[in-house]
Amino acid sequence: MEFSEFADRAAAIEAESADLETISLVAELFADAGDDLGSVSRFIQGRVFPAHDTTKLDVGPSLCYEALAKAAGRNVTITDIESELAETGEIGLVAERLDLGGQQGLAAFASDSEERLTVSDIETELRSMATASGSGSTDTKRDTLFGLFNRSEPLEARFLSRLVLGEMRIGVGERTVRDSISEAFGVPVESVERALQVSNDCGVVARTAKTEGEHGLEGIRLRVGRPIQAMLAQVGTALDALEAWEEVAVETKFDGVRIQVHYDGETVSLFSRNLEDVTDSLPEVCNRVESSLESPAIIDGEVVAVGTDGEPLPFQQVLRRFRRKHDVEATREDIAVELYAFDCLHIDGEDLLEKPLKHRHKRLKEHFADGSVTRTYSNDVEEIADLESGALTAGHEGIMLKNPGSPYTPGNRGRNWLKRKPDVETLDLVVTGAEWGEGRRANVFGTFLVSVRTDAGYEPIGKVATGITDDELVSLTERFEPYVRTETGTTLDIDPEIVFEVGYEEIQRSPTYESGYALRFPRLIGVREDKSPDDADTLKRVERLYA
Repeated sequence: MEFSEFADRAAAIEAESADLETISLVAELFADAGDDLGSVSRFIQGRVFPAHDTTKLDVGPSLCYEALAKAAGRNVTITDIESELAETGEIGLVAERLDLGGQQGLAAFASDSEERLTVSDIETELRSMATASGSGSTDTKRDTLFGLFNRSEPLEARFLSRLVLGEMRIGVGERTVRDSISEAFGVPVESVERALQVSNDCGVVARTAKTEGEHGLEGIRLRVGRPIQAMLAQVGTALDALEAWEEVAVETKFDGVRIQVHYDGETVSLFSRNLEDVTDSLPEVCNRVESSLESPAIIDGEVVAVGTDGEPLPFQQVLRRFRRKHDVEATREDIAVELYAFDCLHIDGEDLLEKPLKHRHKRLKEHFADGSVTRTYSNDVEEIADLESGALTAGHEGIMLKNPGSPYTPGNRGRNWLKRKPDVETLDLVVTGAEWGEGRRANVFGTFLVSVRTDAGYEPIGKVATGITDDELVSLTERFEPYVRTETGTTLDIDPEIVFEVGYEEIQRSPTYESGYALRFPRLIGVREDKSPDDADTLKRVERLYA
């Protein structure tokens, strides 16, 4: 498929506001994608690689702007790009308005500029960029992007720039892709959803639906080494749980980092909640798994930092281990970690996602006895309250309440898992803007604009300026600087890359923010290193909490 056709279709989808019509347009695109179906199914979501793939394109806004400016000619600078961006608010429209093409350079001569770009060309070049490393990798990526922009028509440039930055902005998410695959190839949506859950690869699912139909989709299974999305929980109480279920599975809620363990019988791979490979950061966890498991398995659990006395340490301590890529052993001496396994998704060739929680836990105890969490089954509110008190006394966050008969539903935040903790109510929000501070904080970002996730992007709900020390502001400013999109006076527009956990006293209706809501007394609890913007709380959740 020529990339110009993809761009035309994407523009039509972007212009469509009705959900059902959007699904039909995406379904038509999939049906016509031919051999590029896998790439197209990802590109339309702003993804270059499958969701389970830990490969990163690692191209920030500045690098993209440099490539655009170079392709636009000698009279265009990065400052010009940023000025246009400040007016339009969106890089795709800026790229579309530029007079691209015809520039000279090594990248321009590397390919026949008379040939039209194809989806396959884009896929190949972006994958090549992702593998670039070393001292010259930035120049390589810039030159490759320049070559692609130099060959782009205006509409192609709009969607290429968005794809490179992971911001397709046309209202197509995983659910739309799911429904579109179903419509395009005449397969049940339930079969598509299940296949997406176990593969975490829309390209594989789309191709299978096209060539093998429903039967082929049913044959897609979990694969050790290919991470899937984690099942999620909602906030709830013991009464909520007992009203819904006859019995409640109660387990400790740890103040750690979610981990997915994959063991193929010989080696261990560890993945964070964001599906990042963190194996090298946690050698003792790998050793523990290798010494305890005898069969290939996929296990869900939590890694918790512990002190010399065995007591749990705060969440921020375990994050230091996750961030560490070098001198792991030195950090390991300072911060020890423990794995607490609470679910078994696959064991010895058998997928367990559709089995009840009670059965999955039984299989976990059989194969990973020493590392499994203690779980109590109860139908008594007072007993559950005592279990919560015990967990808090032991230094943990609280308790989890789970439906013993529930399946494991990857990526789903349903009511089968409830988290109960006595702390202040919090929301996980995406930082989309900032303001320079004043006085002694004049050289750092002093205020952060936080937003909720919507189907169309992100909508602001408040500004966070409290709960942050001066040292933390310095660190956060350095952290956010690469993601600054535009700067007007003291106000900065920031790419949605980092998630804050924000505490608040109350949610209020407000015309001040585009979301329609505002947080009363918002304050920073911490940076959610284990979450991506796709994991942030949605406007729908805010609406439910407000109601």
